Amino acid sequence: MPELSRRAASLGTENAFVVLAEVNELARAGRDIVSFCIGQPDFPAPVNVQDAAIRAVREGKHGYTPSAGIDPLREAAAKYMGAMRGGLPIRPQDVVIGAGAKPFIAYAILSTTDYGAGDEVIYPNPGFPIYQSQIVACGAVPVPIHLHEARDFAFDPKDLEKLLTPKTRLVILNYPHNPTGGLLGRRDLETIAAILRRHPRVWVYADEIYSRLCYAGDFFSIAQLPGMYERTILSDGASKTWAMTGWRIGFASSPALAPVFTRWVTNTDSCASQISQWAAVEAINGPQDAAEAMRASFLSRRDLIVGLLNEVPGVTCRLPGGAFYAWPNVTEACRMVGAADSEEFRKRLLHEAGVAVLADIHFGARVPGEGQHVRFSYAASKQAIEGGVERMAQFIREGAQRA
Repeated sequence: MPELSRRAASLGTENAFVVLAEVNELARAGRDIVSFCIGQPDFPAPVNVQDAAIRAVREGKHGYTPSAGIDPLREAAAKYMGAMRGGLPIRPQDVVIGAGAKPFIAYAILSTTDYGAGDEVIYPNPGFPIYQSQIVACGAVPVPIHLHEARDFAFDPKDLEKLLTPKTRLVILNYPHNPTGGLLGRRDLETIAAILRRHPRVWVYADEIYSRLCYAGDFFSIAQLPGMYERTILSDGASKTWAMTGWRIGFASSPALAPVFTRWVTNTDSCASQISQWAAVEAINGPQDAAEAMRASFLSRRDLIVGLLNEVPGVTCRLPGGAFYAWPNVTEACRMVGAADSEEFRKRLLHEAGVAVLADIHFGARVPGEGQHVRFSYAASKQAIEGGVERMAQFIREGAQRA
């Protein structure tokens, strides 16, 4: 059998899908599982968006498009992204459409680092697991910057200053943040920008896919700060805002790198689905009632799940500032039920109580001194949230009695 490349062998995964497969297997076996493991809206795409896709099919819009995307979507995305970010002067030619926002993570790393040259990429930990996976696969050096519970899961800008070296080529920022729901506020972003101005060779990848799901005031991007727009790769998309995860439409903006990203798309996907692109034009330009209703629902669910989690024995949970994730501290709960760590706690919670969550180690190495955490995606019904958290509380109470 021929050997795999080291690149293929080192490629990581997204454990939410691994756990989902386990959940589905248990469900097929007849188990009643309440799942909080997948981060996607539990709503259908808005009806006007569905209708736009059907029109595209009926009108024969089935073929390839330019690799950068159809002009109406690049124009709509440029206007939308600029308006969302304080009127940034984003031009249609600065925007590239991708098959989801995820490919731009790899494109950004591939475009700013060289394989095996020791180029470093700083990324949040805990964080979206594809960051570290792609950094390694692209032959760069992963440098985690730790998020802290005491800062509502933001990092200390002083830590960034310590991690920057002559080898740093890219800093990944994600806010609102997956998996914690944390935010980087304007004051922190101003400090980060001031630090980065002393390192002009460093690019910024601003993963802002949850920008419309910010609950602590208006969303603010680092690209809005003086000198940062030209060196910031803005990443956004249709998945979270309009419940279009499976439609696979993302958009990235960078005046300097848009032509490079276009070539990456040509070399990989050729183009995003034309049908989905026309649907995304309608999502951006059409009525926003459904998107606002989803946001209001997520905000209500956030308040519900955080309140319930803070009543569970051995659990404390900070109020997340955005997205649809809660990141409760289960250190004491682990001790109470005799679980060695959050991963053992997660497995037992699934198999003994029928509640599916993700453990902190699914999002990177545990941050020293920060305890044990699990992730709940509260893109779930009120009934599921209430029932799932009650099952968790009962699991802990019974486990504590046995222990």
